[in-house]
Amino acid sequence: MKKLIIALIIIALLGVAVYSQRARIAERIMIVGLDARMGSNIIDTFEDGLHLTLCGAGGPMPAPNASGPCVAVVAGERLFIVDAGTDGVRNLGRMGFPIGSIEAVFITHFHSDHIDGLGELATLRWVSAGNDEPLPVYGPEGVSKVANGFNAAYEQDFGYRHAHHGDSVAPLSGAGMQAMPFPLPTMGELETLVDDGDLKIQALTVDHSPIDAAVGYKFSYKGRSLLITGDTVKLPNIELFAQGIDLLVHEALAPNLLIMMNEAAQKAGNKPMAKITHDVLDYHTSPVEAAETARDAGVGHLLYYHIVPPLIFPGQEALFLNGADDIFVDYTVGQDGTTFFLPAGTDEIISEQLM
Repeated sequence: MKKLIIALIIIALLGVAVYSQRARIAERIMIVGLDARMGSNIIDTFEDGLHLTLCGAGGPMPAPNASGPCVAVVAGERLFIVDAGTDGVRNLGRMGFPIGSIEAVFITHFHSDHIDGLGELATLRWVSAGNDEPLPVYGPEGVSKVANGFNAAYEQDFGYRHAHHGDSVAPLSGAGMQAMPFPLPTMGELETLVDDGDLKIQALTVDHSPIDAAVGYKFSYKGRSLLITGDTVKLPNIELFAQGIDLLVHEALAPNLLIMMNEAAQKAGNKPMAKITHDVLDYHTSPVEAAETARDAGVGHLLYYHIVPPLIFPGQEALFLNGADDIFVDYTVGQDGTTFFLPAGTDEIISEQLM
């Protein structure tokens, strides 16, 4: 008993000592952390190949593990972004991606949840690396209106930051975005946007009617390939261009869960939500339909993203899939930070959770 009392006294004294030095200890931890963080670039740890990270796995509804739609694609050492939903660029920073090295953004369509993070993304890309050219933003016709609108909204901010930090951080020539519009591809054809050595980036038309300009993107690098659908119904054009690819990143909305939400909204007298949960059923793909596309195209792996509705409690994923896992077994239901590595010169498909 005496030894136990002595031990407890020593532990208590150590606790008091640690508490009294908490600020100094926190300072030291912060210095070490900042030293590591300021020089970090997660891409330096990747093998040469084609890799993908969900910087936002969700749709327009708030979710605990799924920010607005945002996909980072790394080809070799080059970094590209597909869509720029809420909090996507902050997730990139949390994971250690070099935001100042983003080469271009590719927009699938102009729904707000796919573009609402563009202003912040362009600004952080500009000032975090002193970029002296604006961010290229690719998209179908209409992307110029989006880019010009953000540029107009941020015009005063451009001036403030340049006046405060000067050319070394915020050269005015690099502020904002440069729209890179392209014609909507004909069904059955791809529009090549980048064809640079080992890398090819191509757009394909999808169907998100009544949205009249919606595309997906196919990336090919050193024998590895992936396709990001954007928002769409199930479509033969996606199956056509997904034939034999390594990774299909397909949007998915669960009709059974939306119907439950619709019934609850009607019961509560919430007419706007009842209307929305009814209307969205006709221009998205169900998990079962995405699994059928993956199976019929013979893809290596299926990654569900743009998850609607949010998955927030245990067991809900099974409801979301609703039998899709019996149709195509090589699948992942995406969360923020879900990452896939496709090393060049191999057929490996490696997954990791970075957040």
